Amino acid sequence: MAVQRTLVLLKPDAVQRGLVGTILTRFEQKGLKLVAMKLRHFPASTFEKHYEPHKAKPFYPGLVKYMSSSPVVALALEGVDAIEVVRGMMGATNSRKAAPGTIRGDLGMSFSNNLVHGSDSPESAASELANFFGDAGEVCNWTPVSTPWIYNVAEELA
Repeated sequence: MAVQRTLVLLKPDAVQRGLVGTILTRFEQKGLKLVAMKLRHFPASTFEKHYEPHKAKPFYPGLVKYMSSSPVVALALEGVDAIEVVRGMMGATNSRKAAPGTIRGDLGMSFSNNLVHGSDSPESAASELANFFGDAGEVCNWTPVSTPWIYNVAEELA
């Protein structure tokens, strides 16, 4: 088991629909630790870099335009196996096909406007976190008092 950090983006549709608190609450209730957060109308260049692996795909220009059309909330979350946990909580990309109980399954209806983005690997998490939280001072290192109630510290965090 590894403690990981992952990037989560609450996309323009999540912000515009007033779902930021609802989605953040789900991550916190799960036991993921919030280590950085910012609400910002990021420039297109931030999303061009973020989605660079998809640059040759036909949806790339529209995706960059959509993501830079409205404020986005960028989160850095930390926890044991955080990348896999977050991706499971998000649900399938197509919100109509996402399982009930997931963020997209419970709150979304669209394939494209699917509320959240989460890093898909430790490598992409490192790159994505650097893109959105480039200054080390933007990320807080702290230990919540609830940690021993979330994990069996002797077994899982040793």
